[in-house]
Amino acid sequence: MAVAFTKEESFETASETLLPDRPISPHPNLVTEAGLMALESQLQQARAAYAAASTIEDVNERRRQAAGPLRDLRYLAERVRTAQPIPAPASTDTVVFGSTVTFSRDDGRVQTYRIVGEDEADPKAGSISFVSPVAKLLMGKAVGDVVGAGAQELEIIAIS
Repeated sequence: MAVAFTKEESFETASETLLPDRPISPHPNLVTEAGLMALESQLQQARAAYAAASTIEDVNERRRQAAGPLRDLRYLAERVRTAQPIPAPASTDTVVFGSTVTFSRDDGRVQTYRIVGEDEADPKAGSISFVSPVAKLLMGKAVGDVVGAGAQELEIIAIS
């Protein structure tokens, strides 16, 4: 009976420690300077978390605690390796990667977003990924241009 219990425990432990890899985007890994620094910082944090988990004596607990940081290490190492830093826009004539765009919607809302890389996008904090539908519509446009977004139209009112 003890052997059956051990096998069951080992199976449960194995399933907890075999985390699937975080998906890697098929798009180019464009990043701002700040985005690259953030990725490098996250990579260092994942290394530290993995190192801390590696010191746990109980092998099953060590595997459980190391699984997340190990998965993050693989993801972040790949994202840092493939990062393509894009310098800040030299002009505010048109919307490009790194631009901050203010636009108005049909319903009167005015929104401002900075167009950034996928890993640094945070709409609640005012940044969207360059591969997001709204960013794709806005890229290459100038102040005064109107683009259709579903049933709404967006008018660009400022680029910085």
